[in-house]
Amino acid sequence: MKSPLKIAIAGLGVVGTGTLQLLQRNAEVLAGRGGRRLAVEAVAARDRRKPRDADLSSARWFDDAVALAKDPGVDVVVELIGGADGVALELVKAALERGKHVVTANKALMAHHGTELARLAERKKVALAFEAAVAGGIPIVKTLREGLAANHIQRVYGILNGTSNFILTTMRETGRDFADVLAEAQKLGYAEADPSFDIDGVDAAHKLAILTSVAFGTEVNFKGVYIEGIRHVSALDIEYAGELGYRIKLLGVARPTAYGIEQRVHPCMVARTTPIAHVEGVFNAIMVEGDFSGRIMLEGRGAGAHPTASAVVADLLDIAAERWSPSFAIAASQLTARPASPMERHQGAYYIRLMVLDRPGVIADVAAALRDEQVSMEAMLQRARAPGETVPVVLTTHDTEEAAMQRALRRIGALTTVTEPPRMIRIENL
Repeated sequence: MKSPLKIAIAGLGVVGTGTLQLLQRNAEVLAGRGGRRLAVEAVAARDRRKPRDADLSSARWFDDAVALAKDPGVDVVVELIGGADGVALELVKAALERGKHVVTANKALMAHHGTELARLAERKKVALAFEAAVAGGIPIVKTLREGLAANHIQRVYGILNGTSNFILTTMRETGRDFADVLAEAQKLGYAEADPSFDIDGVDAAHKLAILTSVAFGTEVNFKGVYIEGIRHVSALDIEYAGELGYRIKLLGVARPTAYGIEQRVHPCMVARTTPIAHVEGVFNAIMVEGDFSGRIMLEGRGAGAHPTASAVVADLLDIAAERWSPSFAIAASQLTARPASPMERHQGAYYIRLMVLDRPGVIADVAAALRDEQVSMEAMLQRARAPGETVPVVLTTHDTEEAAMQRALRRIGALTTVTEPPRMIRIENL
């Protein structure tokens, strides 16, 4: 058996500790699969005294994570610090510059600096691996890069954030409002004290930007992702979605279009009959459509110590066995800078909820606004009459261009009989 792969781990939080536990618990199995022992030689963490359920007695301790990256006795650095910039970026650059392989679970880092780091790794002839950065224990990067390598990928989409999926699932199951369910998610530890990254779609957008690059051979373009979160989704919208045969999911969707690469994260209505509609709670799911493979779905836990550690160690095994691939499936120097497809060019159907005064002529005014922008109405729901009172009216449309839909919504929102801003959710044809 070859000499051990010497590993340094920077960051001993939940995922770092889980990675240590996996390496120690499954050491014999891993040695057989990697052709060599995986040995943790060094670690870096802010607090040496913090109790951790893993044996660190044989590892060298570093208070300075960047100094750890410069340790000549290390072959691969595992970055589990987090954050798009700062110490994490400095650490990864220092490791790559010194010819060390890097494994990271840092989605923000890869979304903002992935192309630059992949090109540095390519120049230094080392691996930059990030399976754990996207969807926890789901092996989606390896699936795209290896299992579907023979295909032209036509579309990638999925539920990429467990916190938002838990909130939407619980709202549907209980009929409770967003704020109430968010508070529960925070108590259960599914949402952070500041949940913005999750519920505003930023976390999912980081992951989508990475997947887009792997799937379509483009430079990572986080700025090109259209992002909309779930704060505006109400219990009423979820109830109406059910009546119409839909469920609401926060999806990330990427595909090539005539205008460039479309990348978007936003709430979607998906037909209740589709597989992704039944992915509930904190689970993630990703669908890939290849020209020869057809549609493939992967589902699993998108976060947590053990699923994420599983992905980290899978990358370490590839490095140990010397079977690692280019970070984004093709040579980093060949990644293309394709334009972002403008959201205004998106074509699709729409759900619209209006709160209107129940007066004669209101629906005619709404229909006129849609007609003037050439938006075709498919269906309308109005549950009950309440003359002179505010009532909800729900519309669905046939496929139309986003720009036309937005113009129609501005016209409708300006009507004196419409008492709240119109609520719009895109209907996704899956």
